[in-house]
Amino acid sequence: MNNRALKILEFSKVKDEIKRYASTKAAKDMVDDLVPYKNVYEVNRSLKETEEAFNSMVKKGSPPFYGLYDVRDYLVRIEKGGGILATNLLKIAQMLRCSRGIKDYVNRKVEEESFPMLEDICEGIVPLKSLEEEIFQIIVSDEEISDRASDTLYTIRKSLKEKNSSLKDKVNSLIKTYSKYLQENLYTVRGDRYVIPVKAEHKGMVPGLVHDQSSSGATLFIEPMGLVNLNNDIKELMLKEEAEIERILDELCFKIYEKIEVIKVSAQILWEIDFIFSKAKYASEINAIKPRVNEDGSFNIVQGRHPLIDPKIVVPSDIYLGKDFTSIVITGPNTGGKTVTLKTVGLLHIMAMSGVMIPAAHNSSINLFDEVFADIGDEQSIEQSLSTFSSHMTNIVSIIKEADKGSLVLFDELGAGTDPTEGAALAMSILEHLKSKDVKIIATTHYSELKVYAINTEGVENASVEFDVKTLRPTYRLLIGIPGKSNAFEISRKLGLPDYIIQSSRELISKDSLEFEDLIESLQSKSVEADKFEREARILKEESEKLKEKYEQKLQTLEISKEKILEESKRKAKVALKDAKEEADAILKNIRELEKMGYSSKARQDIEEHRNKLAKELDKQSTTLIPKEHKGEKLVSVKLGEEVFVPSLNQNVVVLTNPDNKGEVQVEAGIMKINLKLQDLRKINNNKNVKEKRNSKRQVNLNLKSVSVSVDLRGQDSEEACYSADKYLDEAYLGGLGLVSLIHGKGTGVLRKAINDMLKRHPHVKSFRLGEYGEGGDGVTMVQLK
Repeated sequence: MNNRALKILEFSKVKDEIKRYASTKAAKDMVDDLVPYKNVYEVNRSLKETEEAFNSMVKKGSPPFYGLYDVRDYLVRIEKGGGILATNLLKIAQMLRCSRGIKDYVNRKVEEESFPMLEDICEGIVPLKSLEEEIFQIIVSDEEISDRASDTLYTIRKSLKEKNSSLKDKVNSLIKTYSKYLQENLYTVRGDRYVIPVKAEHKGMVPGLVHDQSSSGATLFIEPMGLVNLNNDIKELMLKEEAEIERILDELCFKIYEKIEVIKVSAQILWEIDFIFSKAKYASEINAIKPRVNEDGSFNIVQGRHPLIDPKIVVPSDIYLGKDFTSIVITGPNTGGKTVTLKTVGLLHIMAMSGVMIPAAHNSSINLFDEVFADIGDEQSIEQSLSTFSSHMTNIVSIIKEADKGSLVLFDELGAGTDPTEGAALAMSILEHLKSKDVKIIATTHYSELKVYAINTEGVENASVEFDVKTLRPTYRLLIGIPGKSNAFEISRKLGLPDYIIQSSRELISKDSLEFEDLIESLQSKSVEADKFEREARILKEESEKLKEKYEQKLQTLEISKEKILEESKRKAKVALKDAKEEADAILKNIRELEKMGYSSKARQDIEEHRNKLAKELDKQSTTLIPKEHKGEKLVSVKLGEEVFVPSLNQNVVVLTNPDNKGEVQVEAGIMKINLKLQDLRKINNNKNVKEKRNSKRQVNLNLKSVSVSVDLRGQDSEEACYSADKYLDEAYLGGLGLVSLIHGKGTGVLRKAINDMLKRHPHVKSFRLGEYGEGGDGVTMVQLK
């Protein structure tokens, strides 16, 4: 893209706005380097990334970029084998922490919505939590290293503290001894050594080393000989402390060096995510949308707004080109918005082709142009002795040479700055030449000849900016298909010019010109009236559609509630029967044990009869749970891999085996493989199935309340706790829970180890970790389900 167009259309100002939302200098540098992409794949990819970031902020709030620093220079220094300060190591640790936070933020699901492009980008982030935490444990703040950074440092600082304490006792004793020779009974420090303020005339009375004197010379700061050895010891310990701190920091730098490639990749991904979200935040600020990207030379910008004009006063415009016509000639009064229209079209295209969402209405589209050329504004140059006309023509000559089929050309006041007759002829010739090369053109002009040219030339359309004669103000609305009217006579009359002068002026203009102007006025008034009726009709249509949708939703809600109540009551009945059957089984088992001990079998026979009755009733209830509307067409035969519907499960399954001698087939339902009778399978009805799937999903979500987000395993032995945890995880997985907690307490750690060993092999577990502060600490294991 040529730099002249980027400058004229003020793309740099848009980038400056985007940079305000970037958290790091690295992301701001990426914004500075942003230029339109060359192919439709890159444009769509970048727009989709920005849209995903935009939607992600709507669903999940702003990403956790707080505390993030640009650490590129520090990583380069470490990569070359150098060391860095403690404060810079802290910034790297913060970057590592932020990268983990961003990855968790992007991968976190909300309402089952995913953000695949952002997730793919963050896939390359490798968490280095142990290194990150080690840095934070060792470096307490920008200027402080923890005493526990190493045993040696702890010992040195302990000795240093003891020496300082001894030194203070000693110096206080010396102050009492030499108090009559001192300016003040206190001590101070000069060059990390303790000294006392001695009057200059008594310097011989306090043997020691002079380190400094006051500005007046009346006081000497002397280190008494009794403090020299202690001061030496403290200085030596301070040097050892500095050396140990330097060794610790070098060791941390080496650990970073060992992971430098991983850290650089994570950092680069972080800068890119910061860059993408800065564009998304800017899109949110200007109420932008992701446009469709065409490659056929056409675009349709609906309610497009210039992003640099105050949203409170900007007037949206509908601008389209490329289908029925390839050139637009815009006429109208000065300050009516013609130039703003040109800049809006050019800037919105450059923004979209750079992966920046545009301020327009939904269903807007732009075209992927190879080049956007702009000749806008007065570029008269005194130094180069160029007039307004010459400067414009120099630019136009360059455009004519370079523009081709893949170009969009924007001309402001084409042919202006010279004789009107010659300028109009020249303008028509330029437009005709570029049109023959299939260049897409939007030009503004004051020449009436160009209005006639647009009417008489196929592929060229008139447009105008509306002007309200009553208020003598432009409305800034763009009217495509209607040439602009000069309104000179009406404006003059409003301003008080006598009618006889206006009438005399009319007589000097040809009858054809006056009729043409009157035709324009008639078309414009009819267009405004038609637009008014069209807007009213659209509003009424939208209101009726909303009412229709509202009542359809109410009807659907009633149907769902009715079905849900029926299903819930049947489900409860089945559960009650099932519980009764299990209880009967338990009693029967106990009776069998009694029989082995020699008791009568009559009681067992009675229980067996009752149990069989319960089993039959349970089967009957299971059958009645199949809704009538779901029974569908029974299957006589099935094929391997065929998808069929199971009314009792209310979901589709895949057939894995042919029917056996019992008439049963094995099917796959989600992650489970189960055996079902062939007569229980139904042929899929596509339309009905979609609805049934939706209902099924709603029913699963409605049952979430019955599954707790935690289970308490305290007081159980290892085997019992593992069984309880396994059962609970199955229920949580089927209930759709994401993060759950297993409460096992701290104790000896045996129960926690058994639970963790079980979680490593569990099919529903994606990851697990010990609880953090506020979650229960080591007494809780947090489990992320698949």
